[in-house]
Amino acid sequence: MHLPQGSIVWVTGAGSGIGRACALAFASAGARLALTGRRIALLEETAAAIRAAGGEEPLIAPADVTDAEAVASTHAAIVQALGDPLVLVNSAGGNVTIRHWDTVDASGVSQVVDLDLKATFYCTLAVLPAMRARRDGRIVHIASQAGVSLQTVSGPSYSAAKTGVVAMSASLNAEQGIHGIRSICISPGEVETPILNTRPSPPSAEERALMLQPEDVADAALFAATLPPRACITELILLPTDDRHVRDQARRIEALAKPR
Repeated sequence: MHLPQGSIVWVTGAGSGIGRACALAFASAGARLALTGRRIALLEETAAAIRAAGGEEPLIAPADVTDAEAVASTHAAIVQALGDPLVLVNSAGGNVTIRHWDTVDASGVSQVVDLDLKATFYCTLAVLPAMRARRDGRIVHIASQAGVSLQTVSGPSYSAAKTGVVAMSASLNAEQGIHGIRSICISPGEVETPILNTRPSPPSAEERALMLQPEDVADAALFAATLPPRACITELILLPTDDRHVRDQARRIEALAKPR
């Protein structure tokens, strides 16, 4: 596995959840981190956690990644302060509570698509030229199980956006692999992160305990990004072992198999 010491890693959505876990994982591998998110206080918490774990002082680079101009200027500031990122982790994401067809409105659709799909494009576009010039770059997209199978709990806007991320990542590999660029799309099932609190009916503590944890996704991201240059994990679906979506069906199958 290969991640050159001192490599620059830019993580969006770094203030909490999977983004924070990815920042900590890459820092533990010796990377220099640029942390992006909208809330500076949360980014500072992530930076403090990196320092406490013995990582190098990260750069706090706040931005609203749904704003293309803000992404471009933030990327320029990262390059000036640290250099060109070797790795981009597109982890910024979110959902709205009013999300289903009978209640969602145009504003909610735009909010989700802007954050979960368009922002991923903006950040990717920012890093690509230097990655092509270097002939090495690793872009990790945190997609979702909702992007590879029907998950009605997520709502149509989120499912459509994450499906778009999966397709975008595939097109990156098809066009940019010849330049040494690897696009890694991780589609996790339910993860115990703050986004769960936006659900119309948030899951219980017992349900959350069975879900993936942010560090599980971060470990997968670090592994995929540190494989030899010849190898690319193009798509990775990471699910809870006891997956709530199929649990009832599994129990029905088990009940039918028991002797009567």
